[in-house]
Amino acid sequence: MRATRIILRRELGAYLRSPFAWVIAFVLLLIDGILFQSQALAGEQLSAIVLEKFFWTSSGIAMAAGLLLSFRLISEERQNHSLVLLNTSPVRDAEIVVGKFLAAFVFLGVLLVLSLYMPLLIKVNGKISGAQIIVGYLGLLLIGSAALAIGMFASALAKNQLVAGVAATAMLFLMVLLFPFAKKLGDPVRPILQDLDLWWVHFQSGFMRGVLNLKDIVYYVAVTYFFLLLSVKALEAKRWQ
Repeated sequence: MRATRIILRRELGAYLRSPFAWVIAFVLLLIDGILFQSQALAGEQLSAIVLEKFFWTSSGIAMAAGLLLSFRLISEERQNHSLVLLNTSPVRDAEIVVGKFLAAFVFLGVLLVLSLYMPLLIKVNGKISGAQIIVGYLGLLLIGSAALAIGMFASALAKNQLVAGVAATAMLFLMVLLFPFAKKLGDPVRPILQDLDLWWVHFQSGFMRGVLNLKDIVYYVAVTYFFLLLSVKALEAKRWQ
């Protein structure tokens, strides 16, 4: 755990000092703010509908942030040949992956907190509960963590950051499109693919509407754990090559 904490502090410090990370945060928050303003000013609407639209766009922002913050985490180390130092030090691959993931997750949490003023404006001017906002933000954190884990896996596989970014984007899109693809199939494949979908079933039908389901939390935690485990295995395989 000590090695994980050291890596976490190092990576988080790198995020906080990096212009790249803050440019990502600024651009994504700007896009989120513009989309929110266009939704909030689109005529008379129930405040709950405006909140749902906010979480609809913010889920895309959270996934994009997850990919942009994670695809370089390991591939950059490999390009700079600094991963060799980690591999030859008494640090386990799992500690490397978890430390880097937690640093990106903390920065993602900071980014989401900076957007909190938008749903608070809806609450002040409308009729929504604090619980709806909390549930929605829990969903954003969970779907963002899943995107982070997918990006980590792509980064562990690829030697080049660009290749890692393209691979991570492809995997994320594939998981988001499982639900519409499954609708064209029959039983028993359809319900299985629908349950594996990253967005439509577990976010749109739950967190986006302020509905908290244990199965949705378990799903996102399982996806995050699965891709982090794959990242560890990919690093172990690369170590012995």
